[in-house]
Amino acid sequence: MSSGERAKPGAGHALYQHFVGLAMRHGKAHSGHHNRNYVLPLAGSVAQLLGRESGTSVTVRMRRADALPVVIRTWQNEAEILRAVRTVLPNVPQCLFEGNGFAIHSYVEGVPLSSVCGNGKPVDILVIEEIAQILAHMTQVRRAALPGLPASWPSNGQDSQGFLQTLAHCADQQIRRANLSVFGGLFAALGIPEDALTRFAERVPVMTRRPYSLLHADLHRDNLIVTYGGRPPLICVDWELATYGDPLHDLATHLVRMRYPGDQWSEVIEAWVRAMEWTRPGAVNGVHKDLRHYVAFEQAQSVYPDVMRAAASLDESFDQKGLDEATSAVHNALETAQVPLRLRQLPSAAEIERVLFRWRISRGEAHKGLFSSFVSVSWTPDKRFPEHPDFPYAAVQGALHAEGAAPAGRVFKGTGHLNSVVRVPGIEFPVVVRRKVKKVFRRERSFLSEHAVLRAIESSGVPVAAPRVLALGESYPGKYRKDSFAIHTYEGPFDIDRPPNHPVHGLLPHEADRLVDQLSALKGVDYTGLDPAAGETSYNFYNYLSEQLVLLVRHLPKESQQLARQLGLPDAERLRQILGRHQVADRSPMLLHGDLNPWNLVRRDDAMALTIIDWEMAVVGDPLYDLVRHMHLTPTRPEIRDRMFRRWERLLPEAYTRAWQQDWRVYRWIEIVRSAYVDLDRLVTGASLDAPNVRRAVDSYAMTLAAAIASLGLPVRAAASPHLARALT
Repeated sequence: MSSGERAKPGAGHALYQHFVGLAMRHGKAHSGHHNRNYVLPLAGSVAQLLGRESGTSVTVRMRRADALPVVIRTWQNEAEILRAVRTVLPNVPQCLFEGNGFAIHSYVEGVPLSSVCGNGKPVDILVIEEIAQILAHMTQVRRAALPGLPASWPSNGQDSQGFLQTLAHCADQQIRRANLSVFGGLFAALGIPEDALTRFAERVPVMTRRPYSLLHADLHRDNLIVTYGGRPPLICVDWELATYGDPLHDLATHLVRMRYPGDQWSEVIEAWVRAMEWTRPGAVNGVHKDLRHYVAFEQAQSVYPDVMRAAASLDESFDQKGLDEATSAVHNALETAQVPLRLRQLPSAAEIERVLFRWRISRGEAHKGLFSSFVSVSWTPDKRFPEHPDFPYAAVQGALHAEGAAPAGRVFKGTGHLNSVVRVPGIEFPVVVRRKVKKVFRRERSFLSEHAVLRAIESSGVPVAAPRVLALGESYPGKYRKDSFAIHTYEGPFDIDRPPNHPVHGLLPHEADRLVDQLSALKGVDYTGLDPAAGETSYNFYNYLSEQLVLLVRHLPKESQQLARQLGLPDAERLRQILGRHQVADRSPMLLHGDLNPWNLVRRDDAMALTIIDWEMAVVGDPLYDLVRHMHLTPTRPEIRDRMFRRWERLLPEAYTRAWQQDWRVYRWIEIVRSAYVDLDRLVTGASLDAPNVRRAVDSYAMTLAAAIASLGLPVRAAASPHLARALT
């Protein structure tokens, strides 16, 4: 039988199956992430069938059925790869036979490098040079000898940029998307944006062209065998993840996965360059400029397998030790991927642990360990909030149980909350479980309780489309302290697998009308229970707003304050003087939303047109401010702006609208100035940059800064050039 021939029915097939059974029972087992390997000697008829002497050791290689799809595969048949590789590296394993779900390979005599030189330890320079030679020799494998490439592969065999972009798209398809049904909600809860790899691919710069060649793509210490005889000293095994592309990618994956000490990277790179210059000189073009991009990709894509493996490990050890280890692994993975994926706001270790705990409990499968007693969700209700008639306590438990298993499309992480949309058996409408993000960087303070505000709106009966609060409480009181949650009605599409539709490009005319109608209706909400001081005659909303902005500027981090001054923005005391030059007319106060950006508006299909969500910045004050702040945060055409003002003036009594024509520009001015400080601080600290409303704001920071300085009547400093402002974004 020829090398690597696939199994056919018959007597020989039965012998091979029997041999595989023997290997599983008596062979020396070695299990990796993707395969189970069993080493044992050949005997009798099987040795004869394979053309080997009896007693010759072979490796029975079986793909693990329980292996997560966490790798990029260019080709599916390792035997075809090995046949091509052996034309240049004849000592790599030979595929002797392929069966249904198994293969028999020749056995490489030796020990893995990892057994004599573990991860993190320095590698001898002679070993490094031998590895470099192996990588260089791979480039000599002819393209024609390899299996066919996928249709999506770059057609130009030297397009380094195209190859890296292809890798990013493959990782998104084969790793992230392939695991969304089980792990998608977990990725979202940890703050990994759904489009993280796509955006990474878009940011890949123009790179130096290098000729494509065969790449191993998984060359780490377990896959390098130190031979007993020393000829050759090293043999490379496990070729199933091999690919064809820029050789610099192989160097990058090798550097990262070998876990070299940091100070040894330069030795490895220099050895690789020397070896490549002899065999494929074009491969070293631009190495020092482009290597970092491939390293960044390796760090970026690894967050998905590392998170999944850590979470899956809880199936076997769901106790505090296992949870601690999984939490640490996830935390390390997020930190590693933070820069290349631009993950701006990483969850704390405590938050990661709770996310993992809820995810594991919600899966509802049997698990081993101390926490196996948590077969159902435990929680305690907030005594201030009685059982809701439309959502009994049993439904609360059902919602909390479903929370951790919510798929990616139903988990939304904003600047302040983690929201999981779920359905509960017996409840006709979907709900959202809301938890505050523990590590929130919010410079703008909130004063009113969102839950109290929503209850006041509901009890008032005003025609305002806002979520209803169904439950408040703490989950897993026996495990965590103050693991608070809220359950609201979900205000997105009834089909919860459809994403909510936000008017990010501005309101349509009928939506503008309905928003004004709802803002005007808020005058019917009794705010005295929310903020009794707001109705006092001495209360001046503009002074309050100005003072809050001054306090915000005063408490910015030192780095943000220094850069603000360099860009020409005044310090807190100077800003107070400038703001004090303005005043607005007295208007009757009412409840305001306080943050009407388009992501806090959800389109709906009925006459209300829009639902207003996220009321945590609600305040009692001048109704003109809510309207103007919305226009500042949302693209608003002049005709829509005029339409909203006219309708607003018509719907509200004169006590709420007097002198608005001259005052609305004052509020617009103060919002421009506020954005200049807040968005600058976000750029400096990286806070909340993963939120879409924040991303859009900082993307236009140069224009915001110019408008703020001009409106403040200050001269533009020489240091505050548009080049510096643009560099921040």
